[in-house]
Amino acid sequence: MDNYGFLSVLPPVLAIILALRTKQVYLALLFGIWFSWLIMSDWNVLNGTLATIEGLVDVFKSPGNTRTIMFSALVGALLLFIQYSRGVEGFILQLNRLIAYFEKKQKGYSRVIVQLLAMLTGLLLFVETNISSLTVGTLYRPVFDELKIPREKLAYIADSTSAPSSILIPFNAWGAFVMGLLVTQGIEAPFSLMLSSIAYNFYPLLAIIIVLVVVLAKKDIGPMAKAEQRTRETGKLMNDNAKPMLSDEVTSFETKEGIKPRAFNMIVPLAVMVVMMPVNLAYTGWGNVEGATSFSEHLFRSIGQGSGSSAVLYAVMASILTAMVMYRAQGIMKTKEMIDITLKGISELMPLALLMLFAFAIGEACNRLGTGEFVADFSREWLSPEFLPAIVFLISSFIAFSTGTSWGTFAIMMAIAVPMAEVHQSELTLVVAATLGGGVFGDHCSPISDTSIISSMASGSDHIDHVNTQLPYALIGGILTALLYLVFGILSV
Repeated sequence: MDNYGFLSVLPPVLAIILALRTKQVYLALLFGIWFSWLIMSDWNVLNGTLATIEGLVDVFKSPGNTRTIMFSALVGALLLFIQYSRGVEGFILQLNRLIAYFEKKQKGYSRVIVQLLAMLTGLLLFVETNISSLTVGTLYRPVFDELKIPREKLAYIADSTSAPSSILIPFNAWGAFVMGLLVTQGIEAPFSLMLSSIAYNFYPLLAIIIVLVVVLAKKDIGPMAKAEQRTRETGKLMNDNAKPMLSDEVTSFETKEGIKPRAFNMIVPLAVMVVMMPVNLAYTGWGNVEGATSFSEHLFRSIGQGSGSSAVLYAVMASILTAMVMYRAQGIMKTKEMIDITLKGISELMPLALLMLFAFAIGEACNRLGTGEFVADFSREWLSPEFLPAIVFLISSFIAFSTGTSWGTFAIMMAIAVPMAEVHQSELTLVVAATLGGGVFGDHCSPISDTSIISSMASGSDHIDHVNTQLPYALIGGILTALLYLVFGILSV
């Protein structure tokens, strides 16, 4: 690899600036990729442009990258299957019965129960953040409205449980994506490193804890307290000047008419996907384990050695096949409908697949340029190792806030943070956790985040009101996280 020096930093920096100015993450990442190859092509525009195209094509040379992109597209098909089968409606009916039961036990307690259930649902749907936010918003909005809970509170719960659960329970596309980035940086055991970093990924943990405290203590701060007071005194679910995002347009596929809503049509396919992820990890890693003295040890080590991208792809395919068999047996849909829904679902999540393509490509381009190595060498003389985790967290937070995407932040920062940790001899798990936590925190605060937008949309909340009411809680978690990284950074040196 050639040494491009300061030039190696320009592509990610320019990508950040462009994203900040235009709010177009795709354009910014594509420009960063093109500029990287322009540098490596000795500033020949034609060669750089052609090399950019080949760089994007080369992303698919990696089976792991290809499997991850396929998984993200197929999740959209699964979501539409569940909606079309009226499994979502069946779940809501069961939920209403549960709420009625608790309301009989203690008047007013149903508000706490339904918020806890919404939080639990968001945590359990860790397979994909947009699915989590979308499902929580659409499932619980009628119930929240009936109990006079402000729309901003629903959007906050949906947003604050989606990304945190996806990064803390990495048996999903997030885990496969992060492992792919770690492999690009030469990490030999990416799954083990990612699992080890979970304990130090403070922001997602704090975000979930803060939601739990807010719900159980029935205490709110800032704009959220005003929203609760408004709803309590006037019954208004939103501000008078609010412009709610239309939740009916989140998904463009209507439910099947003439069939009975059944909750298990939603629960069973999702349960299959969740269960099959660790099973597939064990299966794909079983033959890579040597020297295990017991079955339990072999099983645990095989999960650590398994292919994350294969596991999530096999799991979502098993879930879709399960749904197809169930719905066909019930007469809900025919073969042609299944094919149409699958294609429609894939098309709805193509933007996510495209983002991953660009993220993988810019990560590889920065790796070829030696961006991480240059930043690490440049900071060797002045950056104290004990401050590295906190600084990485703050930089990742700023990038994610500016771009509205945690995945794009991971792609840019992982290529910088890992080499810096190695050069400064900092605790690698701590630095990786700071990178991931910073990406989630910045994305959580950003008004241009797709997860925040979908949370507002699915909850029927005004988007700016959602961002304003959520921000104080996110800032509390972010400040505490930065302090924790500072303390742990000092203790680890």
